[in-house]
Amino acid sequence: MPRCTPRTTLDRLRTPRRFPKFLKAASICVLVAGLLSPLTQAAAAGGTAGLAANDYCGGQCSDILPPGENGNATLAQILLNQVFGTQPDHAEDQLGPYSNLAAGYSTLTDDKINTFFNDASFGVASDQVASTTKPGGRTDVTIVRDKKSGVPHITGTTRYGTEYGAGYAAAQDRLWLMDVFRHVGRGQLTSFAGGAPSNQGLEQEFWRNAPYTEADLQAQIDSATANAGARGAQALADANAYLDGINSYIDASDSGRYFPGEYVLTGHKDAITNAGTIDHFKLTDLVALASVIGALFGSGGGGEVNNALSLLAAQSQYGVTEGTKVWESFRERNDPEAALTVHDGESFPYATKPDTAQGEALPDAGSVAQEPLVYDRTGSAGTAKATGASATAAATTLTSAKRGMSNALVVSGKATASGHPIAVFGPQTGYFAPQLLMLQEIQGPGLSARGASFAGLSMYVELGRGQDYSWSATTSGQDIIDTYALELCQDDYHYLYHGTCTAMDKVERTNSWKPTTADGTAAGSYRMQVYRTKYGPVEYRATVGAKKVAYTTLRSSYMHEADSIIGFQMLNDPDYVKSPGTFQSAVQHINYTFNWFYADSAHTAYYNSGDNPVRASGVDAEFPVWAQAAYEWQNWDPATNTAAYTPASAHPNSVDQDYYISWNNKQAKDYTSAPWGDGSVHRGNLLEDRVKKLAAAGGVTRSALTRAMADAALADLRAEDVLPKLLQVVKSSPVTDTAAAAAVTKLSDWVTAGARRKETSAGSKTYANADAIRILDAWWPLMVKAEFAPGLGTDLYTAFTANLPIDESPSAAHGPTGAHAGSSFQYGWWSYVDKDIRAVLGQPVQGGLAQKYCGGGSLSACRDILISTLKTAAGLTAAQVYPGDDQCSAGDQWCADSIVQRALGGIKHGRITWQNRPTYQQVVEYTSHR
Repeated sequence: MPRCTPRTTLDRLRTPRRFPKFLKAASICVLVAGLLSPLTQAAAAGGTAGLAANDYCGGQCSDILPPGENGNATLAQILLNQVFGTQPDHAEDQLGPYSNLAAGYSTLTDDKINTFFNDASFGVASDQVASTTKPGGRTDVTIVRDKKSGVPHITGTTRYGTEYGAGYAAAQDRLWLMDVFRHVGRGQLTSFAGGAPSNQGLEQEFWRNAPYTEADLQAQIDSATANAGARGAQALADANAYLDGINSYIDASDSGRYFPGEYVLTGHKDAITNAGTIDHFKLTDLVALASVIGALFGSGGGGEVNNALSLLAAQSQYGVTEGTKVWESFRERNDPEAALTVHDGESFPYATKPDTAQGEALPDAGSVAQEPLVYDRTGSAGTAKATGASATAAATTLTSAKRGMSNALVVSGKATASGHPIAVFGPQTGYFAPQLLMLQEIQGPGLSARGASFAGLSMYVELGRGQDYSWSATTSGQDIIDTYALELCQDDYHYLYHGTCTAMDKVERTNSWKPTTADGTAAGSYRMQVYRTKYGPVEYRATVGAKKVAYTTLRSSYMHEADSIIGFQMLNDPDYVKSPGTFQSAVQHINYTFNWFYADSAHTAYYNSGDNPVRASGVDAEFPVWAQAAYEWQNWDPATNTAAYTPASAHPNSVDQDYYISWNNKQAKDYTSAPWGDGSVHRGNLLEDRVKKLAAAGGVTRSALTRAMADAALADLRAEDVLPKLLQVVKSSPVTDTAAAAAVTKLSDWVTAGARRKETSAGSKTYANADAIRILDAWWPLMVKAEFAPGLGTDLYTAFTANLPIDESPSAAHGPTGAHAGSSFQYGWWSYVDKDIRAVLGQPVQGGLAQKYCGGGSLSACRDILISTLKTAAGLTAAQVYPGDDQCSAGDQWCADSIVQRALGGIKHGRITWQNRPTYQQVVEYTSHR
């Protein structure tokens, strides 16, 4: 145990705002020493667990998930981390290898892959067994943890025992996080974890989208399992066994006093007497958890009211006909220059623009008001920070620019050195401590998989590998959310449903909090209120043709958060998934919007999942429509929120294409995605350009494909794909201004060097080409506004920025992912700038903007604008460009970009250098097949 420090030093170094009085006493060292030796879990070092015979990857499957597998920490471990920086075992042992790839990828070879990844083979070699646990004293399941990363390898002889073990292992590694997110899903986080503004924003963001009652949560379980026959019954049995395992660990850790220390710091348990309780988990908690994950990563669509507002602004600026043309050109519904996942030319029409729109319900100008969510604020709930968090949460919830993230690079065996397909893929789920995902291997009757699952939903591996195949997903974003305009009647809380005046259903949640050791936010409270209708929750109020309306949002997965469990069950079943076809059949049962990728020893495959509603003829999915029978989804039943969905063959799908890439880009020709920005320049191009070149050359190896991913992860999309064209305009005449000329030289040198945001050397915390990076970061927003605002006018420019932010650089805090989140360059105006500048240069443009904007289309005037804004940008100091935040001092460029594992518990980790890559990632190449 580290040396104890005097009370004065401890008080000076502590992170929590206040410690209980007993922690400030001189006996702190004695207390910590006692807490470090609780009654131990049923585990012993040693044991045997050989490599599994059902592993067909030949040692060529690898994975990584920072910061570490262990996401639980006792109170003593938290205190030691806060004071001395010590880490619990396996809390951050995957963070270093993950971070080091940024400096080490350029010389990567196949034999060095597991320097930066884990060996993801099935089983644990006997000399690598760290512990063997019989959870709950059961004889039908064993949890073996390996020495290197502490990943649980769960082996059961019965289905019940296997799932029981999965639940027990999940609680061992993520109990506190699971508890946090079941409260997030219910809109009760502040009452549970404290009233920090970030907690307020988080619960508001998710509860607005899914304001479920306990009865709603139970009904979703009943529906999902009843409608799936034998698999539904098995899923229910699996979930119950999983819960039994979780609750067994809760009881054991409570009596043994090795439960997560956050329960003490938030006032739920007493460190001295052990008074207090940790509530058992129940089935409805799993649905609450699923609703959070689905909203984060798998619910494409929405934003129809914002679309309507920008269309009206365009029509006001240019007139109806020309304004509509301008709007459509910026919308880029089906841009012919967009990077595609299915690039063989096959068309998959969905949500396409109708010839003549029917049932549109565009708001009267100036009439739109967002529906309030929060009422009756008291105490700290009324502060500026709290109300600001509410505004951010509302904007995030209602935009179509969701947290897309995740990428995939998959190459057919026809282009690899071995003749076997290779895949490098994974979900980009942000960076948290503990991580939202957790690793596990699960082997039992009807179950055989290793990989990542969201904490609390790990009865099945959700992304990972089977015996002879691997699979992964990226967020797809196709539109499964529509906005309806409900004509009001009687008062503001009744609406017409098929001619009958119908009352809205008011759902409320009242939360209150008081200061704790973990969160010193002053006491406060508020009430959240949502009005629900048959067409979904009310999001806005407005008038349409002078009639008062409520705008509601209806998504196909609303009230169906549990349905996807069947698809995940199939993916874990070795007797079900045996081929590309059976893989595609499995993921067809997942109702969230994802792109799914598959690789085995001979084949690759792709499928786009989601319950895509069949819209009424003439309905334009981009805009609100009247809540009338003629414009509802086909065969829609409001009692169950079910409808007719497009058939599997209509979803983008493919087998054995030469290669696949996905970075939340457009899926296929004519397949419209809800977010704006799928144009000529998208971060998907960073993968497309690299993988296309590799596949064409042939001889691809695992290390070569990993290098391509890692190189794209450090690329500045603007600098790689747009800056050369901007410089072409600037250099169209000699640059005589010395300041501008110096900036042009720096930018040109950066482009020549590869346009990467990369350290000068590993750990230097200084970028090569730092001045050029600073200049572009400052220039981009100034340049975009000067290029477009004069032609669009202030109102339309502002409206379009509400549809699509102009920038999402690594240091930007305004994007959907926030600062220090890694994911970058998903949403921005790079395609608009690219198309406009090419048009000004006289270059061919497919799907160009309706007008030329830079300098009104004049090359010389455009050049003047670029040079003027470039000079301004070059004159800004690093402190002005990177103003600092709670993580970084002003002017620290590297820190501004750096990735932070956002603390969701008491353990903190250091910052790592920026990379734009999946959080959990696999590198796989199978050598044989069953």
